[in-house]
Amino acid sequence: MCGIVGVLGTNEVAPILVEALKRLEYRGYDSAGIATINDGTLDRRRAIGKLVNLGDRLVHAPLAGKSGIGHTRWATHGAPNENNAHPHKSGKVAVVHNGIIENFRELREELATHGLEFTTDTDTETVAMLTDYFVSQGATPIEAVNKTLAKLDGAFALAFLFDGEQDLMIAARKGSPLAIGHGDGEMYIGSDAIALAPMTNRVTYLEEGDCAVLTRTSLEIRDQNGELKNRAVKTIEIDSSRVDKAGYKHFMAKEIAEQPTVLGNTLSHYVSSEGEINLPEPGIDFTKIERLTMVACGTAYYACMTAKYWFEQIARIPVEIDVASEFRYREPPITKGTVALFVSQSGETADTLAALRYCEGKADKILSVVNVPESSIARESDLALPIFAGVEVGVASTKAFTCQLTVLLSLALKAASDRGEITPEQLADHVASMRNVPALINAAIDQDAQMQSAARKISEARDVLFLGRGVMYPLAHEGALKLKEISYIHAEAYASGELKHGPIALVDKHVPVVVMAPRDPLFDKSVSNMQEVMARKGKVVLISDAQGLKEAGEGTWATVEMPTVPDVVAPIVYAVPAQLLAYHTALAKGTDVDQPRNLAKSVTVE
Repeated sequence: MCGIVGVLGTNEVAPILVEALKRLEYRGYDSAGIATINDGTLDRRRAIGKLVNLGDRLVHAPLAGKSGIGHTRWATHGAPNENNAHPHKSGKVAVVHNGIIENFRELREELATHGLEFTTDTDTETVAMLTDYFVSQGATPIEAVNKTLAKLDGAFALAFLFDGEQDLMIAARKGSPLAIGHGDGEMYIGSDAIALAPMTNRVTYLEEGDCAVLTRTSLEIRDQNGELKNRAVKTIEIDSSRVDKAGYKHFMAKEIAEQPTVLGNTLSHYVSSEGEINLPEPGIDFTKIERLTMVACGTAYYACMTAKYWFEQIARIPVEIDVASEFRYREPPITKGTVALFVSQSGETADTLAALRYCEGKADKILSVVNVPESSIARESDLALPIFAGVEVGVASTKAFTCQLTVLLSLALKAASDRGEITPEQLADHVASMRNVPALINAAIDQDAQMQSAARKISEARDVLFLGRGVMYPLAHEGALKLKEISYIHAEAYASGELKHGPIALVDKHVPVVVMAPRDPLFDKSVSNMQEVMARKGKVVLISDAQGLKEAGEGTWATVEMPTVPDVVAPIVYAVPAQLLAYHTALAKGTDVDQPRNLAKSVTVE
């Protein structure tokens, strides 16, 4: 959640902070603010709502200074109003914060005994007040921060700025990501490398429990035990041009359109010219795996649901899947021969990271599928599998999902081949199908007009059902999630065969039913379930290929014709109508596609 940026610069810092926050706004947009030091004096500007409101505020009330911190907020404690917006200031201290301070109530009580009063509803104000209290008792800024950190329970990334200290910034992380950028006589802080990309390509990632003291010419990092650490400086490659809309109306539209290109890139890393599946070093011996546990959140969880079919049907490996937020609280037994696989676009998802740490020392191996190779989940895995989707800004995941599916299918095929569950000829057929996916995705995107037409009808509904069988069942879930995320229409997904076990009671002329049914071995059964809906005056949107529509399209409310696809890659291609139906429905309703209410891109709090 929340985006943090900090700059110790040589030029006026306010416009730099705002520009960096634009690149982090996908992390939260309930409010935004910056604080700077000018001639030794700490001052701040904040505004409720999106970053443009802060920009307007700064036009009318400029903020000078060459040192500053900034923040874009996704509210956890306290309503999204200006008073609760970051940076929080107490006396000589300003703080920006990503995460949750779990013991802030106890700390408030402690501070109240010193006669200190609170003015906000946030947990972050506690951090600012506690640090300022220690400064008022004679502690140096560094000492005050260390004393404060020792009292905090929870997950957080923090950046501190101090009145009278024009060449000092302090940053700390525990559970939330934070990166330090190295410039020429300048230093930077960012929640991720995206924010820092225009300013520098040299980045140091803080490790869990690290505290960093920055000046314009120096960086000192100490671990949670107070020991000096020499963290590596890495050169990152983020094309700044990829973090703009490139002429599209929304990031989501751009990212949907990018899928053929990025999927081709993903395939080039995992499939050799000889048709072999290549995994990054150190690889994995699938012959020793007896069981696979897959854990993720949101869209990534539906990628795992899909992959369960592949691993079980093709590689014959038993698979369990779990939502990350429940996994560790069940305290599941991890038996010998179990490999744990975690999927996360950001690689920083708090629940998924916590689940991974639960499996440390229990699972034989820990694998991850991530879009950020330097993320916490990637670094803490035995084998990290990048998806090569590039920067994804839209809150509703699109290209990351199809790239996750592509990597997971590659992994399943590698497992099947190593275990002798498929012949070389069968592997070659599957690889050929995968190589054709970018073209099939293009063909699916070409049906945009049909999806737009169906979406206009769906936009008038209050409730929508999605149905699918086999590998289309997870895609039905993904379609329902996308619709909920960006159009705010209530949507649910069911396995088609479950319809008559309860959900069919919801069906009437006011509840559209979206059926995802390519002409595969389960098609006839899906059609039977669809006809049960139509017999009860339900309005069916059928998504199928030409043969499927020819056989079952009569009497439907709307149809979307998809290209004919091999069964093994159908989920990847059928992600497109799940995305575009939601996108056009949101447009028809006039909702905010890229920044839907109450959501943020990277969920770094529990």
